[in-house]
Amino acid sequence: MTTTPRTDAPADAPADAPADTPPDAPPATRTRTRAQAQARARRRDRRVYLRSHPLLFALLAATRRRPVRRLGRTLLVHDPAAYREALTALPLDRTAPRTTGGAARAALRGDGTVLFDQDGPDHRTDRRELAAALGTASVARLRTAWQPLLKAHLAPLNTATGTGTGTGTRTVDLVPLAQDLSGTVVRALLGCPAAPRPLASAAADAAAASVRSHLPGPRRPRAEAAAARAADRLRELLGPGADARSAMVAVAAVNTTVAALPRAVARCADAGLWDQAADPALRPALVDELLRVTAASPVLPRVAAAAGSLGGCPVRSGDRLLLVARHAADAHRSDPDARTPAAPALAHLVFGAGPHACPGAGVARALLTDVLEALAPHRPVVTRARADRRAALPGWRVLTVGTTS
Repeated sequence: MTTTPRTDAPADAPADAPADTPPDAPPATRTRTRAQAQARARRRDRRVYLRSHPLLFALLAATRRRPVRRLGRTLLVHDPAAYREALTALPLDRTAPRTTGGAARAALRGDGTVLFDQDGPDHRTDRRELAAALGTASVARLRTAWQPLLKAHLAPLNTATGTGTGTGTRTVDLVPLAQDLSGTVVRALLGCPAAPRPLASAAADAAAASVRSHLPGPRRPRAEAAAARAADRLRELLGPGADARSAMVAVAAVNTTVAALPRAVARCADAGLWDQAADPALRPALVDELLRVTAASPVLPRVAAAAGSLGGCPVRSGDRLLLVARHAADAHRSDPDARTPAAPALAHLVFGAGPHACPGAGVARALLTDVLEALAPHRPVVTRARADRRAALPGWRVLTVGTTS
């Protein structure tokens, strides 16, 4: 896939160039260096798609030049207006097979619904309850749980606590950090007794097994059995009385965090954006920008429940919709920049739209904000990256950052 750097910043805008760029370099040199850094960041991030979901990535790249593209009974929706319309105006079958709701209901067996498969009054009631649990007061409480964990994980980056003599490279793998942070959030939200890392591992296994069991083609009894075992293991860790909705919260929180956080930090490091991360005035916009370009859930699978139209393309009841959040948010063309950010209405499309938008968006922003604030003084670089081929969402299996003294 080809991408183009953002061109709406003036040539003499302050540059967050790599650390080896001379501070007295002329504006043209700094602009060129900044563009090269952004290109390097895009290339690395593209690897999570090419290594873990190559066929899907190729399909999205081949069809993205049209706002909406029909392939048989499947519509690929790339345009932001059509994407938003599909989520807010077109009736959707939220329990259909191979949709988010259908897969979640099948995988997280048990009493109750899983929010993704709901509509109407039940959905509004459950979503209000979950939104309240993830509101401002909850974020403040969750911060007290994850801040000590964040400090402990990043301690090796400090000269006083790093390994070696203090003159070598000190590194941290951000994937275990993301697992522990997301597991800690789930524990605090659901009051479950399990340790963060096993809980996160079980939630990741449940999501990955569910995806494999719902791949197109003939039924896969072994994959379905594996998905059932993974779901049972997660429910066991969540504790007595855990229902399907609790399991859904765990799966969604863990998998999106483990996918997004390491990718966002790698994008920040590769693009040389630590100056923006260190600036309290710019950091909130940078968080939105990094979440936009990483698009943790890049594609939302849905099924139309009634006839309609999207982007001028007729839709029939039963048509499968692949809503490409990555393209709707312009992540494939517009690089992250807190000084010239995308409009919030566009950036926030990665969290969905309308009544089914992600209620955990505020927690995601707060978590990434704290991670960037903690890392910014070190200005780490990526020292090792390996894509996760098994995960439900595109992400890194290993993402190590390091700093030298």
